Amino acid sequence: MSGIKSDRWIHRMATEHQMIQPFEPNQIKSNAQGEACVSWGVSSYGYDVRCAREFKIFTNTFNTVIDPKAFDPSSFVSVETDVCVIPPNSFVLACTVETFKIPRDVLVVCLGKSTYARCGIIVNVTPLEPEWEGTVTLEFSNTTNLPAKIYANEGCAQLLFFEGDEVCEVSYKDRKGKYQGQTGVTLPVTPYEQEV
Repeated sequence: MSGIKSDRWIHRMATEHQMIQPFEPNQIKSNAQGEACVSWGVSSYGYDVRCAREFKIFTNTFNTVIDPKAFDPSSFVSVETDVCVIPPNSFVLACTVETFKIPRDVLVVCLGKSTYARCGIIVNVTPLEPEWEGTVTLEFSNTTNLPAKIYANEGCAQLLFFEGDEVCEVSYKDRKGKYQGQTGVTLPVTPYEQEV
């Protein structure tokens, strides 16, 4: 029987097959100092990931046109910090602390956490395809006209795991997907870069 996978399945796959590394088998709601944080770890039917300290903040200093086929990396300012401030009506790229190895018969959907959504910070919905491996690059959009904060090493998005009714014929790994094995914040890969 296929469908969304439970905390028991997530725990088993993380420990026996290294699907999530590092893996937290509980829902963490406070930091090492005992202060409340945006929760992370296993939930009933998902896993709440953390974002790392590496951020790329979008800036329009050079009046660049954003083109996914010819992306200009100078559109971002790179920072390493515990608290990233997203400019009004702008966005930031970050990556997960966790590294993933998705099974061949599983599709993962990444959604934003309601704590951030209620502040006008939206995480782009993105899939993690069968047999994809790496850290997840996340996009946080600040939809407000005020600066907004996101916190490193705290929960920032939730992953939902769906098992297919049969194993796919061609996985992301089979077709040599351009984001296979990515680490850190990965910018858009153009078709030319993929061929090189």
